[in-house]
Amino acid sequence: METLQPLFTAITVIFIAATMFAAGLGTTAAALRSVLTNLPLLVLALLTNLVIVPLLGWGVGALFSLPTAAFIALVLVASSPGGPFGAKLAMVQNGDVVAGAAMQVLLATVGSLTFAPTANAILSSTDIGQAVSLDVATLVATVALLQLLPFTVGLLLRHYAAPTAQAWHPPAGRVSNVTFLIVLAGMLLGNWRDVLALLGSRTLLAGLILATAAFAAGTLFATGPPARRTTMGGVAAVRNAGPALAAIGLAFANQPAILGALAAILLSGLAAALPIVAVLNHRRSRPAASEQSTDQDTAVR
Repeated sequence: METLQPLFTAITVIFIAATMFAAGLGTTAAALRSVLTNLPLLVLALLTNLVIVPLLGWGVGALFSLPTAAFIALVLVASSPGGPFGAKLAMVQNGDVVAGAAMQVLLATVGSLTFAPTANAILSSTDIGQAVSLDVATLVATVALLQLLPFTVGLLLRHYAAPTAQAWHPPAGRVSNVTFLIVLAGMLLGNWRDVLALLGSRTLLAGLILATAAFAAGTLFATGPPARRTTMGGVAAVRNAGPALAAIGLAFANQPAILGALAAILLSGLAAALPIVAVLNHRRSRPAASEQSTDQDTAVR
């Protein structure tokens, strides 16, 4: 699998960029402005992702009395908002993609600054681990390059060349869908030993519960219609692996036990979020199908 790692990394980059580009192509400036100027939504999203979810991670880890390595991994995951799967979950559930993409980029950027202090505060309070020190400039630049830039390019195309944006939107969505499946498969194949080693342990269960609780908190502490609220839930449920991986390398010398626990927690988090958004997609698709059937019957009559 190590020989395929560069290819998997490249596909992951394509997935993130294509997802954000597709989100930008489907976004109008007015819709984006309505999200970014919605102060209650912004405050609640920041509170949920920067305070509530890290505290949930701390609480779940303590509740299950996780081993040191798993506890560290869980805290690092919970302290790192803005995962790139957030916008994809918004698309899968037929949610508010504009709000999801905008909030994901915002949280990833802010999280680059808050991750280390948040993780340090929790780990210090439990006397576990050591100080987490990260290159903030590199993290911010990575978010800007992989998430903000393609989203902005798509947004500008939608604003200044709407026909082109409409023509490019379906292919960009297909690239996002295909690479999403490849990334999921790659995560499973690349980390199956770590996941199998933790089967029957409390680590996988802790990851499932954290993601489910984060989804519920993100949905509860949000404003607007149900589609926007559940979109915020999806954004809260999936966390950003980049800062967590960097912290494990810099502060914990890439300890295999922590890396394995991190992979298992991230995968179990996705395993918790995907069925939820699939159910939401099914529920939202049925009314649309019923309306279309009614319109066809009316036209026949």
